[in-house]
Amino acid sequence: MLKTDKLLFRGFMALALVMLFMAGPAQAKDAKYVFFFIGDGMGLPQRAATAAYTGKKLAIDAMPAQGVTSTFANDRFITGSAASATALATGVKTNINYIGVDPQFKPVKNLSEMARERGMKVGIVSSVSIDHATPAAFYAHVKTRKMYHEIGFAMADSGFDFFAGGGLVDPTGKKSKAPLGDAYKQAQAKGYKLVNNKKDFMALTPADGKVVAWNAWLQDGEALPYVMDMTKDDITLPEFTQKAIEMLDNDKGFFLMVEGGKIDWACHANDATASILNTVSFDESVLEAIAFYEKHPDETLIVVTGDHECGGLTLGFAGTKYDTDFKVLSAQKVSFQKFTDEILAAFKKEGGDFEAMKPVITANFGLKFEGDPKKDTLVLADFQVAELKEAFARSMASDKPEGSEYLLYGSYDPLSVTLTHLLNQKAGLAWTSYSHTGVPVSTSAMGVGAEAFNGSYDNVDVATKIMSSMGIPAKPQYVDAGKVRVAAN
Repeated sequence: MLKTDKLLFRGFMALALVMLFMAGPAQAKDAKYVFFFIGDGMGLPQRAATAAYTGKKLAIDAMPAQGVTSTFANDRFITGSAASATALATGVKTNINYIGVDPQFKPVKNLSEMARERGMKVGIVSSVSIDHATPAAFYAHVKTRKMYHEIGFAMADSGFDFFAGGGLVDPTGKKSKAPLGDAYKQAQAKGYKLVNNKKDFMALTPADGKVVAWNAWLQDGEALPYVMDMTKDDITLPEFTQKAIEMLDNDKGFFLMVEGGKIDWACHANDATASILNTVSFDESVLEAIAFYEKHPDETLIVVTGDHECGGLTLGFAGTKYDTDFKVLSAQKVSFQKFTDEILAAFKKEGGDFEAMKPVITANFGLKFEGDPKKDTLVLADFQVAELKEAFARSMASDKPEGSEYLLYGSYDPLSVTLTHLLNQKAGLAWTSYSHTGVPVSTSAMGVGAEAFNGSYDNVDVATKIMSSMGIPAKPQYVDAGKVRVAAN
């Protein structure tokens, strides 16, 4: 070989090595088992606050692949769960409130449907109602997320193997313009076993076939109770996840979407403690998937993301400057929801005054009315007591916040939200909104194709990256409208 030929050969080899290095490690096989975890309302602050509160790194933050993901919708910068979930499920940007369709209302195939076409089993789990925006985006195609009745029928008609968590908001079509019947009965007719208590749920085996299961106590909006309000009779999100894995495991693989929906609901109400404890439960659910991954490391992909941030949570507050004291959040014993619905409701019936409310506040939120605020973080200052008195008066008068009062209380009970605000502020946390924000979220991954989730990208890319890991062309796929139930309002 001539000297010039040797130089050319070496050059080509060097170029080939560089290209191989840039391409990264080759993916040996497609992901056979795919877990997709979505923390609704779980942005960067929610993760960081939970880690600070627990004093340890979350499992999702310890995953080898970490990315930052933008969340905007097609027609609005600050997204909603329907548009964001549709992007995550299909790889298509759509409008606010649209589920499983593009801006022109054309149905788009979701990851669940793609998985089913490959012979994989499919499971959908959520801590809120199973017909809520995020789970619905993985099996329904409707023009608005508010079409709960039609979404319930889409669940029954999907043929997917496992639905669990919350219940259905409008199974019989009381709010529908064209009722279709009873969605639960439709599910039974389609071969689903219905389970609504923990004993029967925990006894389920793969031999039971297709399942629709929900918790016996649905606290608000047909959703699971907040973690801090649960009893031993309630099914936790990790338990739902573990049972889903047991029911779906088979030689052809499965796709499982798990949503931590009440992270978002707590953040809407500015209840940091409820949000953090639900994020802990969400992280524990991911640990169930990691345990499965450890048995199938060469065949499993786990992806964790949020659909958007909620509440504008900040880790820092003007009143505490650079100081934080996250441990004070443990003084809160009930969620804002339970306090409003049960404790405050009972108090109103008795007609007590603010003095009678003080011990109730201390028992449930740890805030104290006597002592030195400089020595005890939980002792209220005079101006904070004044805030509570004003909020108490509004709550007892049953005034719904409106106008400028929305900035103080949102659409929530004035006393309840003021209590969480004061406790959160003492911890060094604060809020800017009762709604979603446009800040990016974190996306984490481990397993087959996980390296693709490093870096910065949009939420539609999360979907196409999962498609790629499954051996599916990484692009949106449209559905023949005649093959799915497409509903317009």
